[in-house]
Amino acid sequence: MAKLDILVIAAHPDDAELGCSGTIASQIAKGYKVGIVDLTQGEMGTRGTPEIRLQESDDAAKILKLSARENLAFRDIYFKDDEEHQHKLIEIIRKYQPEIVLANAISDRHPDHGKASGLASNACFMSGLRTIETSFEGKIQAPWRPKFVYHYIQNNLVEPDFIVDITPFWQTKIESILAFKSQFYDPSSAEPKSFISDPEFLPFIEARARELGHRIFTKYGEGFTKERFIGVNDLFDLK
Repeated sequence: MAKLDILVIAAHPDDAELGCSGTIASQIAKGYKVGIVDLTQGEMGTRGTPEIRLQESDDAAKILKLSARENLAFRDIYFKDDEEHQHKLIEIIRKYQPEIVLANAISDRHPDHGKASGLASNACFMSGLRTIETSFEGKIQAPWRPKFVYHYIQNNLVEPDFIVDITPFWQTKIESILAFKSQFYDPSSAEPKSFISDPEFLPFIEARARELGHRIFTKYGEGFTKERFIGVNDLFDLK
């Protein structure tokens, strides 16, 4: 399996699309290889089925031009940040050897988001420990620790540490979100209503992106928080 430059870890299918797909598209356009690993199939969600959401994930992957997408089928709501789940995620991190990991918000409306955030952070650190042994396709994996872990902003607005200009990729972001047809507003659908199927939810996503973009003097932006200070060699790298 080809090495990735960036691995996005998401608790549910559509978390990555809602939180950071503009950034994903912008990095892919620059020639970087990006993949997503969804921890659960979102089976506890109000709308859709695991099978539908897996197909929607594949559709979104094609829109974003991902190099890889996997689903670990952890139990939605019930997965834990424990040894069993950490080891499965370590296998993925060592498999793809990303330089950067983008993970769920540290704290958010949905408890799975914060839980997945902690799981991702811990697995990234533990993946660099030689004493933790994992294997893939019958071969022992080498330790690998990503250089950076950043957390995308989700429902709750937190103060970002940095904002990515996604203006040229706004339409790609919207198309990747709408690939999850089962989840969003459709007046002809007989599915029960959910938090994100409200007709005002997607306008909220745009308003959030506009607000973040406004803060960096552009039209649309996506915000991230960091786990440690970011160092630069040149002040002109700060734009």
